[in-house]
Amino acid sequence: MNLPVEKPVSGKILVSQPPLNDKFFGKSVVMLAEHGPDGSFGFIVNKPARIKLNTLTSEFGDFDAEIYLGGPVHVENIFYVHSKGEKIAGSLKIIEGVYWGGDIEDIRNLIALGTLASNEIRFYAGYSGWQPKQLDQEMGENSWIVLNGQKSYVFETRPTHLWKKIMLSQGEEFAPWVNFPPDPNMN
Repeated sequence: MNLPVEKPVSGKILVSQPPLNDKFFGKSVVMLAEHGPDGSFGFIVNKPARIKLNTLTSEFGDFDAEIYLGGPVHVENIFYVHSKGEKIAGSLKIIEGVYWGGDIEDIRNLIALGTLASNEIRFYAGYSGWQPKQLDQEMGENSWIVLNGQKSYVFETRPTHLWKKIMLSQGEEFAPWVNFPPDPNMN
C-alpha cells in the first residue's frame, strides 16, 4: 500500500492506522497543535464525549457546546480550539482558520455577545501528548498516516464519520481499512 509520506509538524493531522488498537487513538484523527524537539501535542477531533459543556460548568452560561475527548493527558482539564484567532487575545494559530487557546475572558465575552457559535469552537477534555521522539517512534511502527490539516476536519459537523471519510478519500486501496475490525485477533 502506498501510504502518504509526510512528516508530523504543527497543523498536520494524524490519522490512526487500523492496527492501532487503543481506547483513545483507535480510528482517531488528531490535529497536531505543536510538534518539535520538546515533544508533540494535539487534540483528537473526531470523538465526542456525549456530554455538554454547560453540564460541567456554568462558566459559559447556557452555551450548548459538545465536549470532545482530546486525548488521555489531563482529561480533568478543558482545552479549546476555535476559529476566532483575531478576536481572542493570546490565540495560537495551528492552520488558517484554526487556533488553540487564548484569553478565556475573550471567549466568555464572545459567547455572551452571541458572536461565537458552537460550530466555531470545540472544547476538549484532555489532550494528546507525546514525549520527545515518541511520535517519531510511533511513525516508525506505522501507527499513523500524516496528512495536511483542514479547518473542516476540526469543525466537522459529523465528527464520528471523519476517520472513515478521510480513509476513503485516500483512494480505493484504503477502503478495506474502513471495515478493519477494532481487534484483528478477534477476526
